[in-house]
This record gives sequence, structure tokens and C-alpha cells, in this order.
Amino acid sequence: MKLVLALAIPLVLAGSAYGQLRDNQTPRLTCDNGNYGGNRQRFCEVREQTIPGVGRLTVDPGKNGGVTVRGWLRNDVSIRSRIDAWAGSVDEARALAGQVRVDASAGKISTSGPDSLRDASWSVSYEIFVPQMTDLSTTSVNGGVDLSDLRGHIEFETKNGGVRLTRVAGDVSGQTRNGGIQVELTGRTWEGGKLDARTINGGVTITMPENYSAHIQTETVNGAIDSDFPVSITVQGRVWPQRPQNLDFNVGSGGPLIHVSTTNGSVKLRKI
Repeated sequence: MKLVLALAIPLVLAGSAYGQLRDNQTPRLTCDNGNYGGNRQRFCEVREQTIPGVGRLTVDPGKNGGVTVRGWLRNDVSIRSRIDAWAGSVDEARALAGQVRVDASAGKISTSGPDSLRDASWSVSYEIFVPQMTDLSTTSVNGGVDLSDLRGHIEFETKNGGVRLTRVAGDVSGQTRNGGIQVELTGRTWEGGKLDARTINGGVTITMPENYSAHIQTETVNGAIDSDFPVSITVQGRVWPQRPQNLDFNVGSGGPLIHVSTTNGSVKLRKI
């Protein structure tokens, strides 16, 4: 009887930690939702490959392209790469796309290709499905970052693009320079060490259940802080303290740190 109880306890704890994560199985990346290059002709294709699951994954789409990473219950990694190329003709764009390479080996997914010219350019956007327990590092220059249903040590960075974090957990940190940040929290509290998300030019919105518990820190220099949650005994709603504006308070019974900041933009804390 003692052995049965000892085995049951980890199963209960695992269900508590991962119960909010979803099993993503449906691809969404297509050539229909790509960007177009003005008057130039476009060629687009989606390439697919599968590699064994790894404990840590690094993703780099190159100079132009977004990154979407979703967790699923499989043990392998599915990589869908949309290659967009623009040139004076469709044939030239197709030839340019043929020179773009996506390499997936040794826990790293990266892109290489010819130099972009004034009238000919290319980009690669990723949609990647990984085991939910995966450490992740992703960077982008001109493109957004969309991460969902992941738990691990997660780092993200983009210069020109928005960031969306949905049902993530663990130790999560990163930033964008030009773009907003949207965070959706579920469950009763943050599962893991902390969340730290920053932007310079863009607003930040966090949504969480009404009964969520966490320690919240927010900062903005040029913008408002608007909270659906009480931030003191008497203050609720839009807050305009002396600049730089910041809030440091608990929701519910407190808990792990949720830290978000922006320089030029508002911070919104919303109940769901």
C-alpha cells in the first residue's frame, strides 16, 4: 500500500502543473496569410519536416520572419516553414526561394539564403510544434513571436514585432523593441519561477482569471496603467502616479513574480 501511495503523489502533482496546457495539433501557417511585396511578384511555399524531440531548442528565422511555437503531447518536433520570395517575375521569385535553406539539427532551427536586393527579397516564418516540456530560445528581427502551451526555460527577443504568450509556464523572459505584448494567464497561479516581459514602443495587456494569485510588477514611462484588479485598499482602475509610473502589488494571495514593462505605451491588467 505504501508503494502505491508514493507513485500516486507525482501523478497528482503533474496533473496540477500541466492541466491548463492544450494539445495543439492543427497547423495554421499557409501561403494565404503571408505578406506581399508591393508591385513585385511573389512565390510562396510551405515546407515541412519532423525531427526527434530535444530538451532545448533554439530558433532563428533570420532577418525577416515571425516565429510561432506551440506545445503538443507528442515527443517529436514538427517544423513548418513558409518561404516567401519576391522578385520581378514569378520565375525569378521561385528561383530565389529555391536558394533558401532551413536547417534543423543539434537542437537549432535556422535559416540561410542569398542577400536580399532592392528588387528581390525573401523571408521565412516558422510554425513549430514541440513537446510541452521544452526549453526554448527564439530571436527575430522583423517578425512577431507567438508562444503557447509551453513549460520550461523560455527566452524570446524581437526588434520589430509583437509578442503573444498564451498558457506558458516556467521561467519565461524576453523583450521586443517595437511591438505590443499580450499575455494570457490561466489556472490559479504561475507554474514556475517567473514571467518577465518588456517592450519599448508598445502597450502591454495581461489577462488572468479573477481568482488568480501572483505578485505583479508593472512599469511605464509614457502611458497609463489600467487594472481590473485592486492595487491597494482604496485604488482600482486607471492609475496615474508620479512618473515613471509603476505598480508593485499582489493579486489574490500573491505568488511568483509577473513583471511587465514598457517605455512608450499603456499597461492593462484584465480579468477573464
